[in-house]
Amino acid sequence: MSTSEGAGDDQLFVLTAVLLTPAQFPSLLGDDYPEECAGLGLEPYAEGYGLVLGQDGRGSRWTVSTEDVSLVACAVAAWDCGMEYDLSPGEDSVVAALPGWPLALAVAAPGVPEPHDPDPEEGGRPPLTPPDASVWGPAQRRLGADEIAMQWAAWREQTDGEVTFVAPGARPHDGVRRVLAEARGYVTQPPPPGRIRSSFAAGEARTLRVDGPGWSMVARTDDIAFVLLDEEPGEVHPVGRGPELPALLESLDALAARPA
Repeated sequence: MSTSEGAGDDQLFVLTAVLLTPAQFPSLLGDDYPEECAGLGLEPYAEGYGLVLGQDGRGSRWTVSTEDVSLVACAVAAWDCGMEYDLSPGEDSVVAALPGWPLALAVAAPGVPEPHDPDPEEGGRPPLTPPDASVWGPAQRRLGADEIAMQWAAWREQTDGEVTFVAPGARPHDGVRRVLAEARGYVTQPPPPGRIRSSFAAGEARTLRVDGPGWSMVARTDDIAFVLLDEEPGEVHPVGRGPELPALLESLDALAARPA
């Protein structure tokens, strides 16, 4: 991609970058924006950060946080379109250089040693490491919700168009009832920034990503919702619109963080 300013071992060979804002952040790392910032030792400023992941001349993994969110957003957009972009955050915009990577990367900088964590410094923080997403838990649950959001049409086709929250005569699912109750609670007591995120969908609809302790929900404001729970590995529960879901989704969308 590009390299940041510097020379020799201090030069950062940029491999990728991600946004860390209330509206856009790697779901793998937490249920909300303040939680993700805390894990990185950053203050949860409303403007957010860009995270630049790369290697120095010795091959060591580094994550550089920058206040220049627009620069990182432009770089990510260009790379997504297959274009070159010189991502070189100015020194005055750099907030911290953190050892390690919070996300797993399958790429490496050419011409330097294989990626490895830098030598520990006395009193320094331990290197960042990605959460274990190989087994079911919060990280994999959130990734599952992200996958449903990205592949909405495929998941929707597998679901009965007339799906309801509970079949006549059946007992409502306790976990799903708890999720809907907590989501309704967000309307009267808004949660930390990033727990409700809204993004574009087809037509006039919005895609909602809502998270809470032990659960994730993905929904479209003009359609149904899907719920994932930590206590039920791999299970996805559809929630039909019924009389209450449309108003709930509309209220959540009004509170949601949205990409700039």
